[in-house]
Amino acid sequence: MSFFLQLLINGLSIGFLYGLSAMGFVMIFKSSSVLNFAHGELLALGAFFFLAMITWAQLPIAVAFLVTLVGCFILGFFIERFFLRPLIGEHLIYVIMLTVGLASMFKGIMLLVWGGNLQTYPEFLPKFLSIQWDVINIPPVYSAAIIIGMIFLILFGIFFKYSSQGIFMRSVADNQKAALSLGVHVQRVFALSWAIAALVAGMSGIVLGVINGINVHDLSAIGLKVFPVVILGGLDSIGGAIIGGLIIGVLETFTGGYLSPSLRDVVPYIILVFILMVKPYGLFGLKEIERV
Repeated sequence: MSFFLQLLINGLSIGFLYGLSAMGFVMIFKSSSVLNFAHGELLALGAFFFLAMITWAQLPIAVAFLVTLVGCFILGFFIERFFLRPLIGEHLIYVIMLTVGLASMFKGIMLLVWGGNLQTYPEFLPKFLSIQWDVINIPPVYSAAIIIGMIFLILFGIFFKYSSQGIFMRSVADNQKAALSLGVHVQRVFALSWAIAALVAGMSGIVLGVINGINVHDLSAIGLKVFPVVILGGLDSIGGAIIGGLIIGVLETFTGGYLSPSLRDVVPYIILVFILMVKPYGLFGLKEIERV
C-alpha cells in the first residue's frame, strides 16, 4: 500500500506539470486553431534559461525563477509578433509547419550553446519541503511541483474569471468572429495566448529539469506528451488539459513502478491511439457538428 501511495503522489506531481504545460497548448489552439509543435522546445528553453541565470549570472534562486518566467513570457510575445502574425490569413498548414521549423531552430540553438549532454541544477530546494509519512517519502521537488502547480492554477483561474484580458481570451476562444465584431483586439489576444503558453511551458521545464536533469532531447520529447494529454482531456478544454495531465502522469508512474520503466514513455501514446479510436473529442471536448 505504501508503494502504491508513493507512486500516486509522484504521478500526481508530474501530472500537474503535464497539465499546466498542456493548458498553454490548449490556449493557443482555442484562440487561433494552431497546433504548436515547438511546445517541447519551449519547455527546454525555460529549463536552460533558469540554468543560465543561476550558474552564469549567479542570481539568487527566487530572482532567477522570476527572471526566467518573464523571459519566457516575452519570448512568447516575440514568437507571435514576428513569426506568427505575418501568416494571419494564410492556410493553417503554413502556420503549423512554421512551428515545426521553430522547434528545429530552437533545438539547434540550444545544442549549439549548451550541447547535448545531461546537465543538472545545483541543490537549492529547502529540506523542509521533504515530507516523511511512515515509509512514504516525498522528495522536495515533488512537493514543490504540487505547490507551484496549485499556485499557477489559482492565478490562472482568477485571471480568466475576473481580468478583462482573461475575459477577452475566453470570448475569442468561444467565438472569434463574434469577439472581433464586439471590438476585442484579437491579435493582442493571440499574442497573450502565446506569451502565457511560453511562460507555463518554461515553468514546467524548470521543475522537470530539477526532477530528471536537463537535456535538450529529453525535454523536447516530454513536450510531445502534451499531445496525448490534450487529446485525452479535449483539445478545446483547459480544465480537461489539467485532468488529462494528472491521468497521464499517474498512469506513467504506475507503469514504471509495477511493469517496466522502459514502458512508461509508451503509455501516453497508447492512450492517444485508444482515445482517438473511442472518443476523438476527448473526455471534456465539445463535439463539433457541421451543417451542410
